[in-house]
Amino acid sequence: MMKKSIAVLGLGKYGRSLAENLYLMGADVLAVDSDEKVVNDFSGKCTSVVQANMENEEEVVALGLKNMDIVVSCTGTNIAAAIMSVAVAKEQGVPLIVAKASTDRTASILRKIGVDKILDPEGEGGMRSARILLSSSFKDFWEIDDNLYVVELKVREEWIGKTLIELQLRKNHMMNVVALKAEGKKWRFGNPEEPLRQDEVLLVAMEKKDLKKWQ
Repeated sequence: MMKKSIAVLGLGKYGRSLAENLYLMGADVLAVDSDEKVVNDFSGKCTSVVQANMENEEEVVALGLKNMDIVVSCTGTNIAAAIMSVAVAKEQGVPLIVAKASTDRTASILRKIGVDKILDPEGEGGMRSARILLSSSFKDFWEIDDNLYVVELKVREEWIGKTLIELQLRKNHMMNVVALKAEGKKWRFGNPEEPLRQDEVLLVAMEKKDLKKWQ
């Protein structure tokens, strides 16, 4: 599975949480903010952290957004920065452009200039937003506490036809399979000797440290 490359523009509380959780889930994350102190404080928490004025077209172009699978604008109340970054991402052919919007008016403006998806920071935290953006890897995602997570996981192509005994997911990936279900069916406890099918989803428990390593 190819890693997704995602740019998170704006490192307020929501942007930081989103960038950190995307990185934790295995994405390559470029985090950008105009504040040097914020950039320095966030260094090391994702793939790369860059300082840039997102109201300045040249600085936004220099970020290389054309290399990203997803660009997320989290510039908060700075609508000028959001418009500039979205416009540049659109011009550079980014496949999916996402923006945080707290009001219907802001959401409407951003959609008109090319945003594909609006994230609501009031309705979903950075963790859930990250899960939504990486839904090809995780169907759903719950935080049990600061360390333990329960994840709905699609059966990977290389797992099809193999049993849980053969895969040894706990030993190889530090994940415990809680239950599984076929599409349209109810959750059930899996038979460890039964081969997995393509249409099945696993419900697994994982510790925080193992999420990124597994992805």
